[in-house]
Amino acid sequence: MRQFTDSEALSGIVPEALGAGVRVVRVDRLRGGSKKGVYRVHTSGSRAASVIVYSWAEAEDFWPAAEAVDPAHPFAHASGLAPFLAAQRRLDGLGVRVPGVLLADDSRRRYPADVAVVEDIAGGTLEALLETDPARASHALNELAATLDLMHQQHSQHYGRVDLLERGDKASGDSCEQLVLERAVEDLAEAAERDPGIGSAAAPLHVRLEELATRVAPRTQHGLIHGELGPDHVLVDASGHPVLIDIEGLMFFDVEWEHVFLRLRFGDRYPALSRPGLDPARLDLYMLAMRLSLVAGPLRLLDGDFPHRTVMREIAEHNAKAALALLVH
Repeated sequence: MRQFTDSEALSGIVPEALGAGVRVVRVDRLRGGSKKGVYRVHTSGSRAASVIVYSWAEAEDFWPAAEAVDPAHPFAHASGLAPFLAAQRRLDGLGVRVPGVLLADDSRRRYPADVAVVEDIAGGTLEALLETDPARASHALNELAATLDLMHQQHSQHYGRVDLLERGDKASGDSCEQLVLERAVEDLAEAAERDPGIGSAAAPLHVRLEELATRVAPRTQHGLIHGELGPDHVLVDASGHPVLIDIEGLMFFDVEWEHVFLRLRFGDRYPALSRPGLDPARLDLYMLAMRLSLVAGPLRLLDGDFPHRTVMREIAEHNAKAALALLVH
């Protein structure tokens, strides 16, 4: 049985962030996280009525342990205080709105895991706002498009997560497209064992991946991307500005990888984020690779005790059908 944090455990770290005299009055564990715990902590005696606490405790990570994963791989498990802080610094320095960090602690003296206390953005997610207030959401979506333009125009000859590059290390692999192909082949093999439809079409899917990869020309510059930017990973603050969260995977990579994910997650609203000049060959390869990833990943998560099982199963089934549909185009 997983043990999550509680008011008692947070009663030391939150006053440390907000000041003496602050008291924790209620803790709500927010739904949705699979790699870290996210808690809204309500307080008294502080100007901030609530804060958000990120906990990178082992019990908060629902992903099964992967064998022999190179931590320098751009698609390695992006979780932890160090990648979060590196991403927060980089985005904040660019003027991209992210939650402010009130305290970050990896000492384990006040709290039994790496932890960060951050600003609570009270406006909810862009995903919810798109349904409840389309006019307000449209303004935030347009501002998000400008934010992504700013990020994608930051260039580096090297690809990889920003915390890795910040340390002067080099990401593994030969190119973005080669890394995507290799991961897609692995995801295909894994998905084929778990999904009958993918299993029956594994050979033509493999051929299709190889064929699409041969069309991709070399590239020497990469843009700054979030890596997993759906409308649920964008909050909207009280002034209507978009705020990026779940930023640990921030990296320099092909911007087409970002746009494929944006297209999948924003659906009919993606045209507001679309941009000219994207490489169609990369988009084709990355779309099929992303579909396969969104079959293998959710099914892998279901090997453990992740609680929101129906949603994960639906994601895998939907993307399996979409991957098979790409064979006929």
